[in-house]
Amino acid sequence: MTDYRAPVSDMRFVLENISELPKIAALPGYEDATPDLVEAVLEEAGKLAANLLAPLNQKGDEVGSVLENGVVRTPNGFAEAYRQYVEGGWNAVPFDPEFGGQGLPWAVGVAAQEMWNAANMSFALCPLLTQGAVELLQAHGSQEQKDTYLAKLISGSWTGTMNLTEPQAGTDVGAVRTRAVKEGDHWRISGQKIFITWGEHDVAENIVHMVLARTPDAPEGTRGLSLFLVPKFLPDSEGRPGKRNDLRCVSLEHKLGIKASPTCVMSFGDNEGAVGFLIGEELRGMEYMFTMMNNARLSVGVQGVAIADRAYQQALAYARQRIQGREFGSREGQLVPIIRHPDVRRMLMTMRALTEAARTLAYYTAAALDHSKANPDPAERERQTRDVLELLIPVTKAWCTDVGCEVASLGIQVHGGMGFIEETGAAQHYRDARITPIYEGTNGVQALDLISRKIMRHKGEPALRLLEQMRLTVSRLEELEGESFAAMRQGLREATDAFEEATNWLIENYQARPLEAAAGATPYLRLTGLLTGGWLLAKGAIAAAEKREQPGADAPFLDGKIATARFYADSILPEAVAAATATRRGSASALALEELAV
Repeated sequence: MTDYRAPVSDMRFVLENISELPKIAALPGYEDATPDLVEAVLEEAGKLAANLLAPLNQKGDEVGSVLENGVVRTPNGFAEAYRQYVEGGWNAVPFDPEFGGQGLPWAVGVAAQEMWNAANMSFALCPLLTQGAVELLQAHGSQEQKDTYLAKLISGSWTGTMNLTEPQAGTDVGAVRTRAVKEGDHWRISGQKIFITWGEHDVAENIVHMVLARTPDAPEGTRGLSLFLVPKFLPDSEGRPGKRNDLRCVSLEHKLGIKASPTCVMSFGDNEGAVGFLIGEELRGMEYMFTMMNNARLSVGVQGVAIADRAYQQALAYARQRIQGREFGSREGQLVPIIRHPDVRRMLMTMRALTEAARTLAYYTAAALDHSKANPDPAERERQTRDVLELLIPVTKAWCTDVGCEVASLGIQVHGGMGFIEETGAAQHYRDARITPIYEGTNGVQALDLISRKIMRHKGEPALRLLEQMRLTVSRLEELEGESFAAMRQGLREATDAFEEATNWLIENYQARPLEAAAGATPYLRLTGLLTGGWLLAKGAIAAAEKREQPGADAPFLDGKIATARFYADSILPEAVAAATATRRGSASALALEELAV
């Protein structure tokens, strides 16, 4: 398997020009995010990813985690790697210094997350869930809960999980049956949860489960759910792991990918009932859990970026060294590396362009998260939250993970027959990527969330305001000379027009034809992702052109940014127009056949 090298230069370029990190660093609390510090963080994170985590990736896939006598054992090297990760302070990057965090922007933390996931997605899932648990407790936990758990979770010495799914309650979370009965100052939890990522393991001293459960006399559906903190070991008077709680892992799932990540079936309350502590108020559990879920959805979108970049790196290295055939159209001459063949070059450019577009979207969304937390202007906080963060979270989760699968599949294709052979590692990237469009809310659910909560709830205003920003970029492109910028301008103009038509169609038809609107939700989300990715690549290309004129500019790197944005505009952005057509015209035919005839 090809070694992993963190794309630090690409990350730094996106952070500076798309996330606008200098503006974030000017926000209260983020003053330490100087260019030198961010550079050091990215460089050291890249070394940890490449030297410690990546070498464990294929070995972990081969052996997986195992359940032995009630104990989950991760593959050799994982526990030691996690210890080094914690000792390096890496889990604490974006969190509150009051509880031991480093107080750096989420935009920087997301870049580090990309490295962990590219190097070893199974490993990175553990801190991904822990970070979501931190966000949840910071927003909704009591002071006692924060004092007891936050510092341990922020450091990573304790890990966190999300417990929603049950055998009869997947996407339909309202069907949850796990029970919670009050007993003094705590609750007794009983029930079974499935698909619990890192629900049991041997890499940390305690595991803090966030569990949705139904209290006595609670109404049916999601309105009847409350949220409970249920630790594996109950903290003693000094805050250390004490008595073992009444919970256990009863089995591990056998999966297509991410095999080193233990996906557990968890049983709570087989005996006297697991001790749990109510978070916030009763019957508001789903509301609170969305804090953790939205954090995880951004992180899962980053997983899509990460696995795409890893697959691209490997395919590129293979194409450069694999000798096969002569130049197209030539019957004589030397055999050449396959990167010289036009279709291989097309595949590699597609992989590169999609990966870079997805990265810009994820980092742009992370920057909005920072503004929503720290911007001192209430109006700007509200704008960043409603018009960017809330609008683009489902797009980031869904489109970036679709990109991850598409790019990983192309990576196998570049390898040819060797891509289908496990020893090259190309197949593992696809197998690992395939879960990302499913967990944390399937991509179809993200599409429904986009059109119902983010478009229709606000009568399309956030989407149309985003469109205004895109058209400003089209105007800026008109000021630049050259075929590349003309191609970007044309592609963006056509795609923005299509987006406006599709958005207006949803606004006009959602109430009267809700099933057709729902059938067109996924094409609409794809349209939004394709367009936003193309827009942000064009913004990056404009910045590259400006930097190109500065003394000491890295011309080849900057030219590469312009060429990638041009290829995206020529070869990928036209798909946005097709997705807009499918949103408007394909929705009715999707429902045309009777259920038994489909």
